[in-house]
Amino acid sequence: MKKLMVIVVALGLAFGASAQRGHGFGGGGRVIVTGPRVGIGFGYSPFYSPFGYYPYGYPYGYNNGYGRPSKLQLQVNDIKNDYADKIWSAKHDTNLSRKERRNEVHQLKVERDQAINDAKRNYYKY
Repeated sequence: MKKLMVIVVALGLAFGASAQRGHGFGGGGRVIVTGPRVGIGFGYSPFYSPFGYYPYGYPYGYNNGYGRPSKLQLQVNDIKNDYADKIWSAKHDTNLSRKERRNEVHQLKVERDQAINDAKRNYYKY
C-alpha cells in the first residue's frame, strides 16, 4: 500500500511538472501555443463589465476626468520618440566605429534626459 502511494505521488509530481508552461517540441526550438484564457469565479472587477468593454475606462466614476494626457506628458512623449529615432539611427550607422557609436548614443541619451528635465522645468515654471 505504501509503495502504491509513493508511485501515485511520484507520477502526480511528474505530470504536474510536465504540465508547466514553456516546454517546446521538435527541432530544438520553442513552440508556444497560446489561446484564450477562461476564468470562472465570483467577485467584482471594475475593469471588466458584464455589459461590454469600455475602451476609455469604466463609465461610473473610475478614471473619468483623466482620459487625456497632460500637455507635459505629450511633450515628454514627443521628446522620447524623437530621441528614440536618433538613437536608433546612431546605433545603426555603419560609418562610425563601435566606440564612436557608443559615445554618440550615450550623448544622445544625456541630451534626451536634459530636454525632458527642461520641459518639466518650463512646464512647472509658468
